[in-house]
Amino acid sequence: MARIETLPVRVGDSLIIGAGHPIVVQTMCNTHTSDVDATVAQSLELAATGAQLVRITVPGRQDVPHIAEIKRRLRAAGCMVPLVADIHFSSETAIEVAPVVEKVRINPGNFHPDHEQARAQFARFLSVCKEHGTAVRVGLNHGSLGRYITDRYGNTPQAMAIAAMEWLEMCIEADFLNVVVSLKASNTVVMVEAYRELARRMQERGVVFPMHLGVTEAGGGDSGRIKSCVGIASLLQEGIGDTIRVSLTETPIAELPVAQYIVRQATRSIQPPVANATSPFQGECALHSVPGGDSTAAVSYGNLADVPSRRLTAPSLRSNANQALTQSEQQMLDAAILWGPKLLKREIDEIPAEAGLSEYLKDEIMQAARRRFYRPEYIACPGCGRTMYNLQETFEEVQRRTAHLKGMVIAVMGCIVNGPGEMADADWGYVGEGGGKVTIYHRSEPVLRHIPDTEAIDRLLELIEANGSEA
Repeated sequence: MARIETLPVRVGDSLIIGAGHPIVVQTMCNTHTSDVDATVAQSLELAATGAQLVRITVPGRQDVPHIAEIKRRLRAAGCMVPLVADIHFSSETAIEVAPVVEKVRINPGNFHPDHEQARAQFARFLSVCKEHGTAVRVGLNHGSLGRYITDRYGNTPQAMAIAAMEWLEMCIEADFLNVVVSLKASNTVVMVEAYRELARRMQERGVVFPMHLGVTEAGGGDSGRIKSCVGIASLLQEGIGDTIRVSLTETPIAELPVAQYIVRQATRSIQPPVANATSPFQGECALHSVPGGDSTAAVSYGNLADVPSRRLTAPSLRSNANQALTQSEQQMLDAAILWGPKLLKREIDEIPAEAGLSEYLKDEIMQAARRRFYRPEYIACPGCGRTMYNLQETFEEVQRRTAHLKGMVIAVMGCIVNGPGEMADADWGYVGEGGGKVTIYHRSEPVLRHIPDTEAIDRLLELIEANGSEA
């Protein structure tokens, strides 16, 4: 199958997304942007490990000088990897940071509660980006569409595509086409349907922007990797997707070998493999050699029944994320890439016995494709500079203590920005407020606020038990 033809999007001086160029692998810093030293160090490490784009949160206008200094130090170190400023609500911050970085990620619907004012602010923002040659990602997530859309179309994949098309039409009208678009969801079925609908609508319009793929809040460990494989590979195999991020509730370094592997394996029939899965900036930022060795070599499935039954007791797949994926890890990802899309598309109802997979691996792939649930479903963001507590440690503890709650959907979110909207599918949610405090949600409603994070997991479990372990 041919890859969908898109417009080219130039990010900085050396990187082009879309228009048949190799699929770009990116990630995001989880340091605080105000900690310039830590963010520079992590950006260098990410670039050296193969990140072709590095995203950094810019929570407010006070952080614009910080990202400017981060960029200055990276360039002084000879690292030219493009930086993406991540903006959620503040249109003024987006406008102020646009001249500083190579790309800005925004959700225009969050620019203002009044839709017309949001449109006006988006128009101002596009004007600045056009003036400075800054690329844009219009990034909408399931659960954060805003009432203007949900009141009219519901919270559906179709609504996500309709919402994105409105902002893309404004880009077309402004003669600003240096735009990437994304429609992420934690639910793989919703994610895949949303991207398919968006691709169809853009093709009908006759203007197809490159698409950034990702399963948002995928979690960590095996389950996060498998879930990302199922969602991203399903679309890549259909020729949809020009850049990807695997979002894991772990160090961002751990995301890169998985993303590189998905691109290589899932696009074999679409385009030639990405040579060595390297970044064009890698020689300039090199701190380590690229993991993977002969990374384009075919991997034998071997005996997948031997993949260990970790369940969820060891969320970290590797002890050292900078090392190449082991054969066992490759086999796990291969199985998810092969069988997950078939399950998601309902081409099969079960993974056949002759596939040789362990029951654990079958269960994980079935759950990632949302065909059968054998444990709780977890939604967990990867964390960023807005996160004010130890997200990975908390998530692992929540997993450990709730593993018996089969079928329940539990979210662990780093901050109030991503939390309430993007855990739309969750029965229960743990959301960081900052200052060592947490809010507990039941479905979309906060039921306990300002709980010390030292007590929050206990309080969450008490509430679940009080509700009879019912969703």
